[in-house]
Amino acid sequence: MNTAVQPGTPSGSVPRRKLIEVSLPLEDINAESAREKSIRHGHPSTLHLWWARRPLAAARAVLFSQLVDDPSSHPELFPTEEEQKKERERLHGIIRRLVVWENSNDEGLYREAREEILKSTGGNPPAILDPFAGGGTIPLEAQRLGLEAHASDLNPVPVLINKALIEIPPKFAGQPPVFPGAAESRLGAWPRATGLAEDVHRYGAWMRERAQERIGHLYPKA
Repeated sequence: MNTAVQPGTPSGSVPRRKLIEVSLPLEDINAESAREKSIRHGHPSTLHLWWARRPLAAARAVLFSQLVDDPSSHPELFPTEEEQKKERERLHGIIRRLVVWENSNDEGLYREAREEILKSTGGNPPAILDPFAGGGTIPLEAQRLGLEAHASDLNPVPVLINKALIEIPPKFAGQPPVFPGAAESRLGAWPRATGLAEDVHRYGAWMRERAQERIGHLYPKA
């Protein structure tokens, strides 16, 4: 029996049951996990198709449901089975929306999910460690949910993938691009890693143009 006290659980008390231990909307999770295979725009797998990549939808759902308490853990708030079932269905509704790829950038939805996690962990959620992170699915989804994520691997390829996916982008989150004139190309802020993405696009184009000028005559037009 696991006697470790869960985050937010007073010492000496019985660990609370998490949502994943009781019920999950598996049909919705499975359907979205399967649909991910056909998504080819903006999906991390387009960076590098790691052969054992876990579905993002499934990782997102599992991380959320293993941190959020099942309503049966709070009889003082949900004393009857009917009330617990109603609250459980509300949490399932959050998961159903979380697993949809098109909602990946819905800040309102992720704020709602983070609030549920904080509520169930006493405002102190645990850090997530994936010692064999591969394509980076688990640490990436942990970051989306506002969790501290750590990743490692023995293979240098996934190490590089994870650096590009989860280590470098957060360092430039909310910052404008530094390419000359790029920051003035749009009004307002540069949310998330859009500034970094703009720099990658512009510096990549700059390098391509310089290469074309210097050695372009050696290659046929195709």
